[in-house]
Amino acid sequence: MARARDSFSDLLTRLLTGAAVAIVGLAAIWAGYPWFTLLVAVIIGVLIWELAHMLGAPRNPALGLGVAGGVLLLAAKLLPIGLGLPLLAVTGLAGLSLLPRNRILFLVVATLIMLASFGLITHRDTFGVTWMLWLVLVVAVTDIAGYFAGRLIGGPKFWPRVSPKKTWSGTVAGWVGAGIVGWAFMAVTGMGPALIGISVALSMASQLGDIAESAIKRSAGVKDSSALLPGHGGVWDRFDGMLGASLLLLVVESFTGFPPVTS
Repeated sequence: MARARDSFSDLLTRLLTGAAVAIVGLAAIWAGYPWFTLLVAVIIGVLIWELAHMLGAPRNPALGLGVAGGVLLLAAKLLPIGLGLPLLAVTGLAGLSLLPRNRILFLVVATLIMLASFGLITHRDTFGVTWMLWLVLVVAVTDIAGYFAGRLIGGPKFWPRVSPKKTWSGTVAGWVGAGIVGWAFMAVTGMGPALIGISVALSMASQLGDIAESAIKRSAGVKDSSALLPGHGGVWDRFDGMLGASLLLLVVESFTGFPPVTS
């Protein structure tokens, strides 16, 4: 019983912080442009700062990279897409000069983060509130199902060297939960069954985003990306899954018909 209490000792803090984040996020999703774009830009600016700080950038360069990330994301959105896309790589390239070490890692990860966030904004602007809520629910249910299944069921660890708390039971529960979300939206919107498969694939990408961040934190020797969100750690700790899912969704929307209609 004591072990069970310890497993959920941070649950109240996580719930309160998560609720606050959810309220702000849902309000921005509902409001759309420019509020959603501005919120994503702020989040990405903080997240780039966390990444640069973890990888060894001094205080002022890390802050400058964070500000640059947010501003360049806004600029990429405002410009025609052909002119805006190169801006998404500028922050990562700037890190080559400003970081004393881990330069290539910062270049790759920062550029992927910028692409994922641009895809997230584009998804909201193109497909509207319904499909933005679908994406949010896929990622949230993946996280929630994994959290509870991992603590209630336990079992073999997924990759203990990188993510000691992640279990196979939680991982599979996340896939199942995402599949249920896909099925529910398929039923409500009349879309094709491919939506279930896409939802599960995004769940996997969300988990990979979480694992990738865990690997970077372990390499940097830190527990959390920062301490900005009580119960969750840093901003990246909260949005790693969303970025992973958004990056895959950007590919899905580029190469397939989305949302998938009934054949």
